[in-house]
Amino acid sequence: MGAASTRRQIVEAADRLFYEQGFEATSFADIAAAVRLSRGNFYYHFKTKDDILAAVIALRLTTTAGMLDAWEAEAGDPAERIRSFIHILVMNRAKIMRYGCPVGTLCNELAKLHHVAQDEAGQLFTLFRHWLARQFSALGREADADALALHLLMRSQGVATLATAFHDEAFIDREVADMGAWLEALRPGPGHPETVSRPRA
Repeated sequence: MGAASTRRQIVEAADRLFYEQGFEATSFADIAAAVRLSRGNFYYHFKTKDDILAAVIALRLTTTAGMLDAWEAEAGDPAERIRSFIHILVMNRAKIMRYGCPVGTLCNELAKLHHVAQDEAGQLFTLFRHWLARQFSALGREADADALALHLLMRSQGVATLATAFHDEAFIDREVADMGAWLEALRPGPGHPETVSRPRA
């Protein structure tokens, strides 16, 4: 196995463990065991856990950007692209109910630790925010595109948090359906492009 392949395996294992166990609770030994590396070989690739965290955040940013690009390519309608974001809650609901949102949990933990990487982790939300704002703008909501993007991010995070607390699949399904109806109401009506709903909690 080449050095690049081994490094990627380490980062992917750390990504999973940081999500499932938390960054602080995950040790070098946990990650080394997950990829079956001796500590000596492990240290060849990463000297500190913060180095691994930086690589994990970079991987998540790359993966997220690729996912957003794929949604852009697959759907010509901005509402359908936004709907793809909403449906993350359904696609990943088993993991969300068990571990929470991978972005939200990491950002919250790093903030509590006053970790220097908290701003870098926050770029994951920024990536979603800017992408959603572009979609709302394409939907004809240029004036409040960013507010709508933040509203949807806020609501999806709230759903993820409560889903983790209550382990209720039906709740996720209801909220996703309601967000879909909210999104549909944002579409400009024929001849009445401004008569659309405002964000609500």
